[in-house]
Amino acid sequence: MPKTASPATVKTKKFKSATTVAANDSSRSQEDNWDQRLGFLMHDVSRLRRTVFDDFMKPLNVTRSQWWVLAYLSRHDGMIQSDLANVLELGKAALGSLIDRLEASGLVRRGADDSDRRAKRVYLSPAGTQLIKEMRVRSHEMSERILDGLDDEARHMLAEMLGRVKENLLGISKRKG
Repeated sequence: MPKTASPATVKTKKFKSATTVAANDSSRSQEDNWDQRLGFLMHDVSRLRRTVFDDFMKPLNVTRSQWWVLAYLSRHDGMIQSDLANVLELGKAALGSLIDRLEASGLVRRGADDSDRRAKRVYLSPAGTQLIKEMRVRSHEMSERILDGLDDEARHMLAEMLGRVKENLLGISKRKG
C-alpha cells in the first residue's frame, strides 16, 4: 500500500515550494531592476550625506548654500563672481545675495578684477579660512563615521568606482549638451 503524506507534510511542501518560487521570482525581478536599485541607492546616499553634513555644520552657524560657496572658494579663491555662479549652477542674483550675507558675516570679501573693472572677485577672509578649517575637521569626523567598517582598501576602491561613475556621467552630459 502506498504511503500517504500527512496533511501537515503536504502543507509544508506546498509552502516550501511556493516560497522557493516566490524567492526565484523575487531574485529575477531584483536582477532585472538592479540598475534602478543602484540609482535609488546613489540618490539616497547623496541626500542622506547632505543632510548629515548639514547637521555636522549646524554648530558653526553655516547653511548648506554658504558652506557650498565657502568650500568651492577654498579650492578656487578669488573667482570672478559670475564664474562662481556658473560653476555652482546658481543664478547671478541668488549668488549675489548669498555673497552679500557671507560678506556681512565677515567670511568673504569682494575685490575688483585687475583686467575688468565690472567684474568682482570673491575671496575668503581670514575668518572664512578659519571656518573652512573647522568644517574640514567636522567633515573628516563625519566621513569616518559614514565609512565605519570599511578598511583603507575598500575606501580607495569605493572612491575609484564613484570617480569612474562621475566620469561616465560627465561624458554623457557633455555629449547631450
